[in-house]
Formats: sequence, structure tokens, C-alpha cells
Amino acid sequence: MTVGASKKRQRVQHSASTSRNSSVAAAADCFPLPDKSSTEVSKKPHTLRRSSSFSSIPTFNDASTADVVLRLYSEVTPFDSSGSDSLSSSDVQIYLHSHVLRRSKYFSAMLSDRWKPQKDDDSGPLRLSFGVPATQGSMDGHLAVLELLYVDDMSDAIHSAKAALDLLPVALKFLFEDCVKSCVRFLEAVPWTDEEEKRVMGLIPFLQEEESMELLARVSPGRNDSCEEMLQGLILAAIHNYPNMAFVKAFVAKLLKDFSSKGSAKRVLKRAFETSLKVVKESLEEYSSPNFRGDHNETEAIQRLNLHTAMTNAKHLSWLVERMIELRVADVAVDEWSEQASFTADLQRAFRDDGWRGIVPGFPSVLLRCTSKLANAVAAGSILANKQVRKKLVKHWLPVLLVSKDHSPLLASNKNLCTELEETFLRIISTLPLSDAQELLQQCLSFTRNVDDCPHLFKAFNTWFRRATHPPQPEKL
Repeated sequence: MTVGASKKRQRVQHSASTSRNSSVAAAADCFPLPDKSSTEVSKKPHTLRRSSSFSSIPTFNDASTADVVLRLYSEVTPFDSSGSDSLSSSDVQIYLHSHVLRRSKYFSAMLSDRWKPQKDDDSGPLRLSFGVPATQGSMDGHLAVLELLYVDDMSDAIHSAKAALDLLPVALKFLFEDCVKSCVRFLEAVPWTDEEEKRVMGLIPFLQEEESMELLARVSPGRNDSCEEMLQGLILAAIHNYPNMAFVKAFVAKLLKDFSSKGSAKRVLKRAFETSLKVVKESLEEYSSPNFRGDHNETEAIQRLNLHTAMTNAKHLSWLVERMIELRVADVAVDEWSEQASFTADLQRAFRDDGWRGIVPGFPSVLLRCTSKLANAVAAGSILANKQVRKKLVKHWLPVLLVSKDHSPLLASNKNLCTELEETFLRIISTLPLSDAQELLQQCLSFTRNVDDCPHLFKAFNTWFRRATHPPQPEKL
């Protein structure tokens, strides 16, 4: 059966005036069956089980009791180069029974008084012919469905998705409703390969709405935002719900990288980034300006909880920033990070207090790592931030770097991180107007360690002085 029509099949009643498919209807007619042009289906032991309701049904392909002889022949197409002789050799003749064939609405219509072909000899069986597509396995599929007319329990024949998909197109052509329902019910309950899924989708247009509903539900999202909701849930699960988060995060990172919709990934990551940043800010604000009363032990416990919450979500931020940079959607994170004047002020106050060191000693490093990743992406041109964003990014986060260096001796082990961030800030400053660069460069004197260990700072100042003392002449431009 060629799958291409979008129209749902019409159920043919016993009194139907036309058949479901004109090409199929034209294939059934009365004909003189040549003795040597067709091959009879050999009789073999039947493995299909009969139920009690069909115990009176005669045997499939029993010539002694049949009142209908059906010739299945390969349909010739204009593109078929085979001769008629070779095609006739593949014809099959089978012996059937009209009262069994009526389980098929197609044959029921063919056998009705209005459509039943006239016989020359009333004593002989009715002879019909039916065209079968000349494709591999098509003849076997038609024979299998015709044999299923003789059984009630079809579970032996419909034992795999492939078997159901081979039988279903033929059952649809014959309007064999019991077989159609059995095939659909099996396909609803079993997994599919990718190729089988394509075949299922190709048959959907020929199924009635109630038949295709569950098949479509497997491949159709319930809402337009279901993909984003799924991604959001995966991200939240990766950063919150698993003790061995490294492997889960790596898995989700790969899913995000391979996800087809960059816009959806950007929106999901933006929401997760804003949520984690909000938690960090609120936790730090409560730590810096506690608004509760209680004994000393209770106060200390709450302060420790606030710091641990801030630290945990700062780590989430670092992972989210990596994913956003990897997908080249970190522009929203840079914009948000550059607007954190009050947050960076809270950080400076917190880092000047020694209380956090014994609780979350790595907290400054995590935040500076986030800043470094975003600043590097801006300096490298991976994120095209405008002048105001670049200026505020350095203006608000440079003091955090300076305070962290002065009040966190543990940052000595992160010397490379500090040096990298210093160099990145200087590169961004070099992209600003000279007046803005002058203001920010003066704050960078704390980058000095010794004269021979700060070439990046010398270069930045020398560049500024060169530009300031040798401005371009308009007439030479």
C-alpha cells in the first residue's frame, strides 16, 4: 500500500454504493482463471489459534469447501520493465469462503448483491482477482491478512512492531477492522525503532482519529513549550538533585549542545541563570544585613546556612555560564552581570569580614571564575557587548577582585585566575573611550606586585598614554 494520501479512510458498510479505494475496487472482478497462470497456495499446518467463537470457520485455502477463488496478481506499473509472462508466474490462487470474507468490509461490499459479479456457472465458485503491489514481501503480507480472517486470536501473527506494520496497510485496504485494531493496539504498547516510527507516521492518515490518538500522543508534545519545560527540568535536576552531579551535568551539557533550537536553549539557560543569581544575592544580603533576633548559636547557624546557600548557587552559576558561552548565548548573562552594583557592594562588605573564611573559603574564587569567563568572552569578541555594558562590567567587578586579593590569603593558590582576570579587564578597558579608560585604569594600580611581574599593566598604561599624547589628526584621517 502506498502511503501518501492525507484523507482518513472511510468505513465501508455492507450496503455501500462505492468502494473505499477505486484502484482496489477495479482489481476485483470475475475472470476465467487459467490453470497454468497462477500458483495455488500450498496447504500447510496452521499455527494460528482459533477461538471458540470461530470454531465453525472452515480451513483457510481449502479447495474442497471454498465458494470463492481469489487470484492475487502483481500489479504492473509503467516503470516495470518485466514482461507479462514473468509477472503471471508470481500470481497466487487461493480458496476462500464468502461468509468468512465478510469479516472484511471491502469483501463484504464486493460480495453484496449490488456488486457481486455474475457467474456463468452457478455451480462453481465465485472467481475474483485482486492486484498486489509488486514489492518485496507484499504478496506474503496479503496472504497473511487473508489467513487472519480465519482466526480470532491474532497474537501469534502480530508478535512484533515490524509484523504489525507489515499487516496494517493490507488490513486497511481490506477494511479488516479486527486486524486493524489488533495491529494498532500492539503498536501502541511496544517501543519503535526510528525506521518503524517513520512507517507508523506514514500510516496515521489512513487511521480514524480514535485509532491514531495514542500513536500520535507518543510523538506529539502536549504544549508548545514542552521542550523548554523538559530542558528546564533537566537543568534543575542536574544542579540540584544528584549527589554525583559531574556526570549528570556532563550529560545535560551535551544535550544542550546538540539541541536543535538555540532560542529555546537560550531562554531556558537565562531563566536558570537568573534564578541562581537571585538566590546568591538574597543569601549574601541576609548574611551581610541579618534581620533576625536570637541567641548567638542560632545567629551563627543561620549565617552559615546563608553562606553555604550562596556558595552552592554560585557553583551553579559557574556551570550555567559555561553552557551559555559554549552555545554562544551568554550575552544575556553579561548584561545581567554588568548590572550588579548593589550585589558587588555586598560582596565587598562580606569579603572584608573574616567570618566567611572558615565557612566557604572558596566563595570568592567561584564568583571571580564566573566573572572571568564572561569577561574573556567579551574581550575575545564571542559576546559583542556595547560600550556601557563593557564599562559597567569592569567598574562593578574590578573592586571585588581587588578586595578578594587583599582579604583572602587563600587566593594565592588561584594566582593564575587573578592574573587572567586582571589581563582581561585591561583588555576590555582598552576598548573604552579614553576618559572611561582613565577612570578605570587608575583603580588597577593594585595589580602591581613588583616592577618585573606586571607587564600587562605597563602595556595598558603605555597604550593609554600613547593614544592620549598622539591623538589622530583629522586632516590625516
